[in-house]
Amino acid sequence: MLTGLRAEAVTAGYDPRHPVLTDVSLTVEAGRTVGLVGPSGSGKSTLARVLALLHKPQAGRVVLDGVPVTGHRHRAPRRQRTRIGVLFQQPRLSVDQRMTLRTAIAEPLRANGLPVSRVDGLAELVMLTPDLLARRPHEVSDGQLQRACLARALALRPAYLVCDEMTTMLDASTTAALVGVIRDYQRETGAGVLAISHDTVLLDHWADRVVRLGEVSAAASPDR
Repeated sequence: MLTGLRAEAVTAGYDPRHPVLTDVSLTVEAGRTVGLVGPSGSGKSTLARVLALLHKPQAGRVVLDGVPVTGHRHRAPRRQRTRIGVLFQQPRLSVDQRMTLRTAIAEPLRANGLPVSRVDGLAELVMLTPDLLARRPHEVSDGQLQRACLARALALRPAYLVCDEMTTMLDASTTAALVGVIRDYQRETGAGVLAISHDTVLLDHWADRVVRLGEVSAAASPDR
């Protein structure tokens, strides 16, 4: 049973003497979208990386569906790290430039021994046409590449999706399309979503609740 992805009293950063986050708690409930806003430098992306199990906190912990996570990156148990998908702001930094889009989407499937034949269905899900799958990142637009990154993030059918400024590089129509894909995925699977954005208008329409980091405690932020 899904219960939530939670950061509990997390202190984290890149210099132990000067943490970016101090004693921050935040829960992403199953089936809900939590919007996260805050000024630049407040630690939104650091919190996203902690929740995605990509960055180890200095203090505090991440709890996934009631079970504390015992490591980060490849040191996290496979059954936990594969339950969290992540989508970053800059797709061109997220994909190996030598890969075709088909290969990039297939990467998590191969790593987990799953059929790469699923790529075609994932591409259709994010509205990528078959001809685009044979192209490399420099041969497609930012929007097309971010579609491929979303397909890759959903490849293992994660229970939670962390979206860190995923729409910054996109036009309004592509943003609406990708948010629509994520909403449909949530309705189908009951997944929880953390949506980080400076676009408060987008979050007002997308998120079930919005919390602010850097001005008030994420733990204490009220639902809207």
